[in-house]
Formats: sequence, C-alpha cells, structure tokens
Amino acid sequence: MQPCLLLEEGKAGLSASSGDARRCFHCGLPLPVPATLSVDIFGASRAMCCAGCAAVAQSIIAAGLSSFYEKRENFPDSPGEVVPGFLPGAGVLDRPEIQKDFVTRPSEHELEAALILEGINCPACVWLNETHLARMAGVVAVQINYTTRRARVRWDARVTRLSAILSHIAAIGYRAWPYSVEALELSRRREKRGALLHLAVAGLGMMQVMMYAVPAYLAGEGEMSRDIEGLMRWTSFALTVPVVGWSASTFFQGAFRDLRHARVGMDVPVALGISVAFVASTIATIAGEGPVYFDSIAMFVFFLLGGRYLEMNARHKAAEFMEFLSRSMPATASRLVNFPLCMNTEETAAGSLNPGDRVLVRPGGHFPADGRIEQGNTDADESLLTGESRLVPKPEGTEVIGGTLNRTHPVVVNVEKVGAQTMLSGIVGLMERAGRERPRIQEITDRVSGYFVGFVLLAAMATVLYWMSVDPGRALPIMVSVLVATCPCALSLATPLVQAVATATMARMGLIVTRARAMERLAKADVFVFDKTGTLTAGAPVVAEVRTFGTHQRSLALAIASALEKSSEHPTARAIVAEAGDSTLAATRLQAHAGEGIEGYVEGQRTRIGNRRFVEFLTGPLPKLKSDMTQVWLGRENTAVAVFLLEDSIRQDAPGLIGSLIRQGARVVLASGDSQAAVERISQATGIHEAHAGMLPEGKRELVRALQAQGAIVAMIGDGVNDAPVLAQAQVSIAMGGGSALAHSAADMVLVSGRLMDLSRGQLFSKRALGIVRQNLFWAFAYNLAIVPLAVTGWLTPWMAAIGMSASSLFVVLNALRARHGGRGTRHEKNATNTFSPLTSHLVPRVRS
Repeated sequence: MQPCLLLEEGKAGLSASSGDARRCFHCGLPLPVPATLSVDIFGASRAMCCAGCAAVAQSIIAAGLSSFYEKRENFPDSPGEVVPGFLPGAGVLDRPEIQKDFVTRPSEHELEAALILEGINCPACVWLNETHLARMAGVVAVQINYTTRRARVRWDARVTRLSAILSHIAAIGYRAWPYSVEALELSRRREKRGALLHLAVAGLGMMQVMMYAVPAYLAGEGEMSRDIEGLMRWTSFALTVPVVGWSASTFFQGAFRDLRHARVGMDVPVALGISVAFVASTIATIAGEGPVYFDSIAMFVFFLLGGRYLEMNARHKAAEFMEFLSRSMPATASRLVNFPLCMNTEETAAGSLNPGDRVLVRPGGHFPADGRIEQGNTDADESLLTGESRLVPKPEGTEVIGGTLNRTHPVVVNVEKVGAQTMLSGIVGLMERAGRERPRIQEITDRVSGYFVGFVLLAAMATVLYWMSVDPGRALPIMVSVLVATCPCALSLATPLVQAVATATMARMGLIVTRARAMERLAKADVFVFDKTGTLTAGAPVVAEVRTFGTHQRSLALAIASALEKSSEHPTARAIVAEAGDSTLAATRLQAHAGEGIEGYVEGQRTRIGNRRFVEFLTGPLPKLKSDMTQVWLGRENTAVAVFLLEDSIRQDAPGLIGSLIRQGARVVLASGDSQAAVERISQATGIHEAHAGMLPEGKRELVRALQAQGAIVAMIGDGVNDAPVLAQAQVSIAMGGGSALAHSAADMVLVSGRLMDLSRGQLFSKRALGIVRQNLFWAFAYNLAIVPLAVTGWLTPWMAAIGMSASSLFVVLNALRARHGGRGTRHEKNATNTFSPLTSHLVPRVRS
C-alpha cells in the first residue's frame, strides 16, 4: 500500500493497535495537541509529531522498507534535529581534493568512503541504512558498525556521487558525514554527557530518598506517627519517579527491545525488578500500609548506571589509541613550489597534497604523508607505531611514515602516499575491522548469559510461588532481590571489555590486532612457522656478487634484470634495481609467478628472472653453483645470462625470539622458498631445528595444513605477497609491519614495531588477557551461583542485592582494566631477551641468506 500523508483536523492520536497514542510513531516524541499529521503504515493511520517525521516515514514506506518499524529496537533521532535533504555544503564533498582524507579508490571506477552515521540507535537502524543504500543505483557495497556508528560505503563513480549518497541517507532521517576524530569525539562527548545526566539524577534521587528512608529504619515500634510516615513515603515516591521514569529508561527500552524480538537480555530482569518494586511500593504508599522499596530502587538504578558509566569510559579509553593515530597526521604541510630551483614554500592543507609533491619538514614537525627523503638526513621518532622511543636514522633515500615526528634536521620529502593510502590510515582500518568482529569466547558467553537470564526469571517465579504459600508478606521483596542480585551484567562485560583494553595495549606494544579472534588463538598457538626473507632477516638484502655467463656483460645483465624487477615490491627485486642504478631498458608483457619469479620481454626477447627451477624451464639446464647466499637467476630462451648472489642480515632479536618460543614449549618451523644452503645457515644461526627450503606458496600452505591435521594450532609469520595464502591458512597469522599491504590484509596481526621480541611479549600478554577473561567469567558465575541461594531464602534484602550486583560488575570492570599493564615485561620475557648474549652476537652483523 502506498503511504498517504493525511492532514486531519482534530484527530487526537492513533488507534489502540498502533501503540502509544501520545507519542510519534516514527521518533517517539510527544505529539502536539491536536495531532494533525499521520502516515498510513501497515494499513493503519500512524500519528506524526512534525512534517519532518512524516516525510521520513513516507520515504521509508515508499522505498519498500516498512519492515524497519517491525525490526527497530529504539526510536531514531527527531527530524527536528536531523532534517532530510543534503548535508549543508555536501556538494563540496564531491571534490577530489576534499575526498583525499576519507575516500580511497579500490578500483579504477570505484570509490570507498569512511563515514559517521548520526541517529543509529539500534540494529534495525543499521539494517534500514544498509538496505536503503544497497538499493541505490551505483552503490556497490555498504557496511555499518553498530558499535562505533562508522560506515564504509563503496560506489561506482560513473553512476553516482558522494553527495547523492548523503542525500539518500538523509531522506530516511539520518545524517552522515566524513569520518574524523573531531566528529567522533563530539559523538562521544554527547554520549558521556547523557550518561552523566542519567547518573546524576539517579544519584541525587538516591541520596534524597535515603534521607527519608533512614528514620523509618531507625524508628522503633510506635515512635513515628502515621502522618509523618505517610509524608516520608509520599516524598520518597516523588523523588523516585524521575529516577524510574528518566534514569532507568534505558533499562526499560532495552527490555522492551528484547521482548519484541522474543529474547531475554540482561535488561529484562532489571526492568522487571524495578517495575515490580516500584508498583508495589506505590500501592503501599497509596494504601498507607505495607513495605516500600523506594530507597532500594534508587540505589539499584544508581549503582547499575555507575557500572555502565565506568564500562563506557573503559571502552573509550581502549579506543584512544586509534584516535591518537588519526590525530598524528598534521593538518598543514609546507609544500615546495619550485623545487629544486628554490626552497620557497607555501602552507597548504595536508589533505591537498598529491604523490610527487615535495614538502619541507622542519625539526619538531610531523611528516604529513608517506614518502621518501629526497634531500637531507635526520632522525625520526616512530614511537607512535613501534612503541620504541629510540630515534630512527633517516638518511637520504629512506622512507618516512606519515604522522611520525622529525626530530633533528630539516629535510625535503617526496610524497608517495596521501590520505587514506598512508600506512597509519591502513593500520586504523585494520583495527576497525577487528572492532567489528567478536571473539569466539564472547559469542559463547552471550549465549550462556541468554540462558542464564531465562533461569533467573524461572527462579524468580518459583520463588514467588513458594513464598506466597509460606509467608506472602516476604514474597515480593524476595522476588525483587532475586531479580536484582542475579542480573548478568558482570557476565556480559567479562569478555568484550578485556578484548577492547587488551587490543589497545598490544597496539601500544607495536602489535596491531586486526581480527577479533587473533588474541585468543595466539595465546593457544603451539607451532610457529616463520618465513625467512623480511621476517627472520632484515628484509634489506644487497647484491654481493653478479656472475655472468657467455659474453654477457655485468652492466647489461643488471639492466635486463632491473627492467623485469622494477614493478616488484619484493626485497630482492629492490636490491637488484638499486644495484642496477638508472637504466633505459624496459620490459613488456610482464607476468609474475608467485614464489617463482617474473617473466617478460626485454629487447624483444622472452626473459625470466627468479629461482633456478623457474628459469631453467626457459633456458635449459643451468650451471652448477655452490653458495649459501640467496641465488636469483636470469635467463633468456636457451641462454643463461647471469646469477645474482644476495646476502641479508639477520634480525638482531631473532635468536632471542626463537629461544623464547622453544622454552615456552612451542614447536618452531622455518619455511622458505630460498635454497637449501641459505635456509640451513639461517636455521643454524637462529636455533631453529626444523627447516624447509625451496617451498612455493602452495607448498607452505600444504605444510601448515599438515601441521593442523596433526592437531596443531599454527601461527604463521611472514611479510610478502607470496605469504598471503599461507597467512590465510594458519589459525593465527602475523605480518611484518614492513611487508606488503596484501599480507597485512590477510593477517590477523601486524607487527608494526619490527621487533621480533614483541611477538613473544604479545603471546605472553595474550595468555594474560585470556586469563583475565577466565577470571571474570569465573567470578561472574561464582557470584551468581553463590547469591541465588541467599536471595531465594530471603537472607538478602533488595538494597543489599543492589550493592552486591553493582560490586560484581565493578570488579569485572576493574579487573579488565588490569590488561592495560600486562605488556611491560615478565620474568619469561626478560629471560628471553637475555638469551641474546655475546655468544650469539657474531651471527648478527651479516648472515648470508
């Protein structure tokens, strides 16, 4: 049925079947008198408070999204604050220079924006927006995070524009704008202000009600007249009304939401306990006899809100690291206008920089984008990513990370990546992905808490029936005590709070968690499989020797190899290109073979560069060569051109990491595509007893599969594009921070610090965090199992139950916050660090691989 906007003078409200006749059907605000606006929804006339709500409801029904009103669990914001239509100045957001900060280009014709959605109040709001946008022409994908209110929208730039998408969102009563730290902080301030207001009203009401309740507790039999007792009861009632009607509204809304969806959440027993106690106390006040529980109600609401406020603060604290990373990017940059002819600069927005621009970064300034130092040398502070306060030397030609701090000298930086393409933005995006997921233990806990709430309700009903037959006067307070004392708040907080705090703590250690289940799996991992190049070695090999064959000259061999390798990001490719220097040769029809090499045409001849087996397929048998260095072969059809011998330095803390893992009982495996001699040298230097050489990406994957078939929980550590398949196969995968973007996206964790010992620290800390989760779960279950008999047998009064429940939740919150201090070093970690002694230091300066 098409929606019909009705203007009916004198119509007082909705039919009885439409819900609350005093509230707007769309936003829930009070209706004006008389209510003149309504929309036909589900075959009935639904009253609207204003033209904005009527227009939004009409748009929702016209789009065929009326199911929203069945799914929703809370009311959206009032259109009095969110007016349908374009965001003010939204057309400006279509400009490319504006979109640099929050829009990426995943493919040639597609764009993806990071947005914040205002007005998301329940999962139905997420469903409505996702469904509405998915039906829009040109929108390719949309994903909304209910917890953070952040959305990622991808669209075809040939079909639609961002401003049209924002208008489409506004048409159904929501507002979207580009994600920024400032917007997120504003949203959190509003959330905190609202929570504080609810808590303040409950606290004020509790203190005042207690003042009137204490005399009744202290007065002896006949010491207080009925008039004074009645006055105190009515005063307590008046003070409790705003506590129940305003401060406790969040519990009633949550309970109503759960019941509408045929489930029982933790708000159901809370709302039921408050309702029963308040109604019974009100009846007793009117009748002038019987017990009242206004003080217990106010105390319960205050303590419960206090626990939730602490939990909210803990969540905000846990998210501060992502905000800190986002704030590290400077707002402006000093762009060089005529470099290298002169050093004149102009101040410009960092978001307006383009790849290829040159910027001057002075000491004490932040690098405005990812790039490479073109002139000068300095030292950088990269502690925001690595957690290491030691300055990192940055000579000319080295890469710098946007957001890190230039400490010592002015330098000229050639901009390579800007906006959402920078390393910091990529890390923040991976952390957000982890935040959208839930670990397995949390899913189990959520299911258990649902069953437990059902048990609580059944126990409360059985308790009432029993005490009504034994002592009817005690039935009501005992039932209230059961409902209040056994509220599973602590159970619901046990896992997610630890997860949020621990994720932020590990990020400060330099180990970024990108998937929710990674921490739990890392704690349980018993087999660690390492790649070699860029993982156990520094990933910066150099060409030690070039051996040519036949009449080929060294310079020509390097030029041919450089033409093939210029487009590759592999460390060996970069080493060969650097050794070749400037070359005019170019390759065509390039084709990369994962784990083997690259094929293309150079000077019209089919040419291959890569491992021996790959090149021999083109050249025929290659000369025998004994060397423990990495061998990269170059050949043309039936002709061997050259072999490049490369050496790489082992990471300084690699022996310490391997020793630490072995002492913890883990099995350590080295899997590399390099030659047998090179792999054996690295395995001997690091103390790895099980090593596999000459492995293609699929071979590494099969190795991990075989280990898993034996019952092992495998952690894979790698860095390159070739490692992506095996990273995806392992139960938990760790990519090196200097590795490829593809490896980062396939991994569960990213070791941005570059310090291998942080992996050992991360595993120890993961075990500690998992231990804290188990402590919280044990406490939550133990408390409830202990408190139920006390409440059922009447040993617990309602006010004692309120304090006990709140104390249980507070314990879980404070215990979860201990995870902030779990990564600073343990006895095992110190021992592992000390294993790198002078006895093994001779392996560090230069180990051939």
